[in-house]
Amino acid sequence: MRILPWWYLGGMKIKTSVTLSKELVALIDSHTEGEANRSAFIELAVRTYLQILRRKERDQSDLRTINRLSRRLNKEAEDVLDYQQEPSR
Repeated sequence: MRILPWWYLGGMKIKTSVTLSKELVALIDSHTEGEANRSAFIELAVRTYLQILRRKERDQSDLRTINRLSRRLNKEAEDVLDYQQEPSR
């Protein structure tokens, strides 16, 4: 199976049908002109939302790692701070 880059996939379109409320279509249309622009708007909105979800998943994974390693990281930070302190007179 060959994985294609995102810029290549962006050029290949598949026609699909999505049912949206009249209010949502009106809001989209207030920011676009014509069906082609409506599709581009919706595609950008979906891509942006998926990027947000991926970022959220990555951030949650990073937080789990930080929490798992927090004692060791805090100990390392304390060691560095102790090392940087001037000796008492």
